[in-house]
Amino acid sequence: MPKMKSHRGVAKRFEISPTGKVRRRKATGNHFLMKKTSGRKRRISGMAVVGPEAKVIKRLLGE
Repeated sequence: MPKMKSHRGVAKRFEISPTGKVRRRKATGNHFLMKKTSGRKRRISGMAVVGPEAKVIKRLLGE
């Protein structure tokens, strides 16, 4: 039986942290940046932890 392939759409959007949590990028950080304040841009630049869907995402990533 061949190896399981990870879901490429999920692999591009999520990553697994060293402790095993699923992380994603926050939204609205790509365009219309001039009207956003620097504090707001700083808050949306980081990573967020995924909640209830983490189990499904880990399965799609092959974890």
